[in-house]
Amino acid sequence: MKLKLDLHEIYNRGDKIEGALQAVIDEAIDKKAPVVEIIPGKGSGQLKKRVLRFLDRKDIKALYHRVEKDSDNFGRVFVHFRWK
Repeated sequence: MKLKLDLHEIYNRGDKIEGALQAVIDEAIDKKAPVVEIIPGKGSGQLKKRVLRFLDRKDIKALYHRVEKDSDNFGRVFVHFRWK
């Protein structure tokens, strides 16, 4: 199972972005999903930077195993979880 969050629809609504990111991380934890795919899109790169800053927060970083930036598609980030 892979969860997916496409931020294209809310890219210009800053207040909703963090909520959507938190919700997909929480859902991944609840469902023990191995991977979450986040699509900030290509654009200017500002939304991707915002996503990476969110994922780099100490409280969020403790929840996942690693982040992978897709080398084939600049507008995509994978968050990997490790479940025991």
